[in-house]
Amino acid sequence: MSGIVYLVGAGPGAPDLLTLRAARLLERADIVFYDALVHPETIALAANARRIAVGKRCGKHSTAQQFINKRLVDAAAAHSIVVRLKGGDPMLFGRAQEEIAALEAAGVRYEVVPGITAALAASAQIGISLTQRGVVRTVSLVTPRVGEGEAANDWARSIVAADAGAIYMGVGQADAIAAALIAAGKAAATPVAVVENASLPNARVIYLTIAGLPRIADDGLPGPAVILIGAQFHAHQAAAASANALVDGATEPDDCRESTDPGRVRIGR
Repeated sequence: MSGIVYLVGAGPGAPDLLTLRAARLLERADIVFYDALVHPETIALAANARRIAVGKRCGKHSTAQQFINKRLVDAAAAHSIVVRLKGGDPMLFGRAQEEIAALEAAGVRYEVVPGITAALAASAQIGISLTQRGVVRTVSLVTPRVGEGEAANDWARSIVAADAGAIYMGVGQADAIAAALIAAGKAAATPVAVVENASLPNARVIYLTIAGLPRIADDGLPGPAVILIGAQFHAHQAAAASANALVDGATEPDDCRESTDPGRVRIGR
């Protein structure tokens, strides 16, 4: 095998959050296999490369992982620089290990280029640190999603055991997530921040509680979103609940409504 495969993190969305190494590799790439959530401007950096979509989106047609693995191996035999462009960071819920195993088995050289993961971008978007001295010292990064043939994982207990948590790929299962967290011992009133399209101009935020999570399934979040859970979001969640009550006299718990700053923050309790 003459080529080398780079597993590159595209970051959370904004093209200018790409690392310098990643940008330079895209400019030099012969062929690029990119995920569904990678920004078009990021893909456009690979101006001289053949660009192939191999994205995976829940509920939509997607490329089988085994097929992606084979294409990477085949591409390394025909090209000098192969880029596998992944949303966020390749090593966090990015199936990188499966691709690395296939490359190693075929004797293909590879290198991993890290990217900013969604939880950190969401934290930056709302200006609330995932860790805070004296309040939050541990953070659990989890996903309730399981692949075909995989056994369900006990992800909820890891969030209960930590001071805070970030749930990836969970908005479509919001009601089940709320039930699982409460059943595992997390208080229903625990503050939550749901951040959609972190780092992009159309980013939105919903502040609520675990008990209110089922409402976000009806709130229209078409973009990728991260669910952040922890005491550090209490002040914002409380302010959002108070704002709802002042605006329209809302008395129903767990209500979520649009804020006066559309396009950035949505408020709820």
